[in-house]
Amino acid sequence: MARLKDETNQAPGPIAATVDDRLQFESLVADVSARFVNLPADQVDAEIEAAQRQIVEALGLDRSTLFELLPDGRTLVFTHYWAQPGFPEPPKRVDAGEHFPWCVARLLRREIVSYTSLSELPPDCPDLASLRSIGSTSLVAVPLEVGGQVVGLLNFGTLGRERHWEPEVVNRFRLIAQVFAGALARKRADLDLRAALTEVEQLRDRLRDENEYLKREVISLHGTSQIVGQSQTLQSVLLRAQQVAATDATVLLLGETGTGKELLAAQIHDLSARRGRLMVRVNCAAIPAALLESELFGREKGAYTGALSRQIGRFEMADRSTIFLDEIGDLPVEMQVKLLRVLQEKTFERLGSSRPLQADVRIIAATNRDLELAVADGTFREDLYYRLNVFPIRLPALRERIADLPALVWTFVEEFAKSFDKHIESISKSNMEALQAYSWPGNIRELRNVVERSVIVATTSRLTIELPSGPRLKAAPPAEPGSLDEMERNHIRSVLERTGWRVRGTRGAAAVLKLKPTTLEARMAKLGLRRPTQ
Repeated sequence: MARLKDETNQAPGPIAATVDDRLQFESLVADVSARFVNLPADQVDAEIEAAQRQIVEALGLDRSTLFELLPDGRTLVFTHYWAQPGFPEPPKRVDAGEHFPWCVARLLRREIVSYTSLSELPPDCPDLASLRSIGSTSLVAVPLEVGGQVVGLLNFGTLGRERHWEPEVVNRFRLIAQVFAGALARKRADLDLRAALTEVEQLRDRLRDENEYLKREVISLHGTSQIVGQSQTLQSVLLRAQQVAATDATVLLLGETGTGKELLAAQIHDLSARRGRLMVRVNCAAIPAALLESELFGREKGAYTGALSRQIGRFEMADRSTIFLDEIGDLPVEMQVKLLRVLQEKTFERLGSSRPLQADVRIIAATNRDLELAVADGTFREDLYYRLNVFPIRLPALRERIADLPALVWTFVEEFAKSFDKHIESISKSNMEALQAYSWPGNIRELRNVVERSVIVATTSRLTIELPSGPRLKAAPPAEPGSLDEMERNHIRSVLERTGWRVRGTRGAAAVLKLKPTTLEARMAKLGLRRPTQ
């Protein structure tokens, strides 16, 4: 369609359109309206800008801009635009309430704002300075309405020259605005529907994965669900667990195998604000290194041979919950780097994808290894150790809380008697004392296994628990006093054995003896004390 002509041979004045031009414009409006009927959502934006171009060119204007109103009711976001070459784009975001309060107040009342020149506006109009700053000379601004609510505005105008707006043209602008508003509403509804369907699909996949995971957990987890014992040693551990549970701080559980680290992790989770969601458990030593990354962070379909479907990882599954990383000391070095990034940046990628994902996860890690020694020998990253060691809790070995043993024994007896349909009423005092004299190198796990075996073979209501062969905690017979060096040697050796021959650190022998590590090492060399070889 030819561009409407300026009447350049007449005296200077506002540009006006002829009758033929108005008829051509009516035809253009009808054509534009027809194109938006049943228009696919992904074509709406391009079609709006194409229509803006046609209208601007047909009416001899300079530009057309479409702004959408944000929920705050003040900020307009520039979304669609077309202008003749050489004209600058408007600002991306405009605080309409601040810069154009007079115009916006009328548009929000669903009125049309139009002027041939700025002189038509009231002299005290607060918008004049802002309109001059953007070079506006003549303008028609029409509200975009959806369901009786103003959601934006569409304007057409000239810069540096005046244009007279015929009533028929202004009315057709209102019709165009209604067409655009309806198309944008359908597009937004389509996008919302797609987002909802995507979310439903993600929730369905997550629920499926969580159900499968929960089934595995129910099958694999067994035993008592509460921490048993009243010893002062255990109570101090439970107090620290209660203190940290209310926070999202990373917790590092330390202790020998079988001391109940997983049980304490579950208690911390159950005391936290995240208890409404499932705690996700990962045994870092039980998963093959080749599969560990996909287990932790998920995978995309086709990420590797045999990956026939997309799978979310344990971190994604633990979003807004807790992940328990057991045997963290056995994590391969290459995976330590990836875990460190999750701790630092709170992001990760599925295997086979470069799109970063985020998950709000609280981490509880556990190990029976000495991580300080692992850092020293290069098998554990120092930076990861300090990231994990925010709130360490050391669980005591059973031999350190031997007063809790009778309560533990009876807890296990009741559990297995019920499972095996046995009736157990008593355990002899001598048998219980023998249990308390044993060193229990396998800790509570070993005790539980011993009780289970005894209940299985029990034939009467009086249970006799047969101890495994191993060292007892009975005191050695007193020795004759020796030399001062010998007494010092025995004392230092005793402390070293209790600390696992660790000299340095907060729980090392030097700290226990209140000596400098270098002083203790010199005494050890003088007394001929060396760590025994395996």
